[in-house]
Amino acid sequence: MKSTIYNDQLIIVTGGAGFIGSATVRCLNDKGIDNILIVDDLGTTEKWKNLVGKRFVDIIDKGQLFQWLEGKENDIEAFIHLGACTSTVETDAKYLLENNYRYSVKLAEYALRNGIRFIYASSAATYGMGEQGFCDDEANLESLYPLNMYGYSKHLFDLWVKGQGVLNQVAGLKFFNVFGPNEYHKKRMASAIFHAFPIAYKEGVIRLFKSSDPEKFADGDQVRDFIYVKDVARMISSFLDHDHKGIYNIGTGIANSWNLVARSIFKALNRPVNIQYIDMPADLAGKYQNYTCADMKKTSLALKEEAKCMSLEDSVIDYVNHYLVPAKTW
Repeated sequence: MKSTIYNDQLIIVTGGAGFIGSATVRCLNDKGIDNILIVDDLGTTEKWKNLVGKRFVDIIDKGQLFQWLEGKENDIEAFIHLGACTSTVETDAKYLLENNYRYSVKLAEYALRNGIRFIYASSAATYGMGEQGFCDDEANLESLYPLNMYGYSKHLFDLWVKGQGVLNQVAGLKFFNVFGPNEYHKKRMASAIFHAFPIAYKEGVIRLFKSSDPEKFADGDQVRDFIYVKDVARMISSFLDHDHKGIYNIGTGIANSWNLVARSIFKALNRPVNIQYIDMPADLAGKYQNYTCADMKKTSLALKEEAKCMSLEDSVIDYVNHYLVPAKTW
């Protein structure tokens, strides 16, 4: 039976077969919502596996979306725009500008022109090293300095939204370090937990990067705001429900170390802690964030209980035992 929560108008999820996108579809399905159009580029990847068991109306290629949209202005309730190249080591600026920036501009213009709710993925990568902090105050956007072209492509769209004076009409979500089920297809860009698991499982060791700033951070004590994808998906769906506008951080507000991540993996596997420290790859040198922590005051005020997250240890244990060990999706 069709959900009628949005009067059978469609919710369009771009990147809907991807990591955060498919988790968001799962979350919406769990709320009884299945009037969803998925937009993605499946190609020859195995992203399709993320859609098995989920309910939606149709799936179309991202290159066909704008043609499909013609004449359907009254059929759409909202866009959840998560589709993007998320590789932090991608150096093709032309590709990132077309895929992450200009595509987003075109989609936002369509939504704004037709009065359609527009929720989009920004990124904590826009904060760079965090010299200006990690506060989602839109007044500080111009002062941010991303470290890589991916972060800059996301930052450009945030600046476009502000420059157009439509921050009060859309919601931009700055995701911090997301991990969890459905990231199998991301390969190198999958979370460190995903990459550490098979080695910890087979060899009983986890290898972490040595510190690039040993005066401030010991090896493995670099910290990030790690957030479980289930918590991210719940927050996204809450923004859809409550119609908040502006730019918001999506994190936990807690900075946890890589050493804690490693210890949590070993705890999930019931193995002794065995951590080795290795040199950082050359293409990450000078572009590696040693510290991130979302300022969650604004998001917590907007979402209340929906902004509360699982602890890092509990999230890692859930991910390892219920998804990585049995090789399942969510």
